[in-house]
Amino acid sequence: MRYLHTMLRITNIDASLYFFCDLLGLKETRRIDRPEHGYSLVFVAAEQTLDSEIELTFNHDPEILEGGRNFGHLAFRVENIYECCQKLMDGGVTINRPPRDGRMAFIKSPDGISIELLQEGESLQHAEPWVSMNNIGSW
Repeated sequence: MRYLHTMLRITNIDASLYFFCDLLGLKETRRIDRPEHGYSLVFVAAEQTLDSEIELTFNHDPEILEGGRNFGHLAFRVENIYECCQKLMDGGVTINRPPRDGRMAFIKSPDGISIELLQEGESLQHAEPWVSMNNIGSW
């Protein structure tokens, strides 16, 4: 398993980049704009650990970020998403967003911290029981 990033929701890209890059000294590593889905992602990282990023998520529809809503999730890359999710389920963990696409799943820690699991490399071939599983709760 490899740690990937922590996601934070933001309300202003320019103000956030000023804080994280200009003041803290992080570097913008990449940007993904998805207007058709209503969000933009800006990834920043410290120069010495460019592969451990902070994902700044800007939702195009304004929202008030309170009660921890600005913290999104931790993300880990796994060798086999199906095997990882099966091990977690066998250990009593609820798979909140199953890996129906062979690529991504969400679970929660015992304290309710959302964790994203991402398949290393290409998505795995769609397989049961994952394809037929429904989302459970929130993530």
